[in-house]
Amino acid sequence: MTVKNFFPAGENKLFDAGGGLTRKVAAYNDNVMCVEVHFETGTVAALHSHPHEQITYVISGKFEFKVGDDTYVVSAGDSLYKQPNIVHGATCLEAGTLLDIFTPHREDFI
Repeated sequence: MTVKNFFPAGENKLFDAGGGLTRKVAAYNDNVMCVEVHFETGTVAALHSHPHEQITYVISGKFEFKVGDDTYVVSAGDSLYKQPNIVHGATCLEAGTLLDIFTPHREDFI
């Protein structure tokens, strides 16, 4: 992959993932990816797992996250870590935005 150092906001398009969830891929390279994720109130990100490490930072809104056997209610300023292959998902309690960081990058998001 050719290294790209700047990702202007205007070039990053919102992708409608359906059900009240949209996402915008920001900066990424082979080893890391930053994704802005927008949720409408009531949107559910179904339980799933993937081989990537993931950190989620809550920019705005309120969410209930299930990570493994634990459940967390999170809001602006909170963050979560999800190790590879752990089952996780979320329900949006109040419309908001998350910032997800993946390592390595999510090929399926490009």
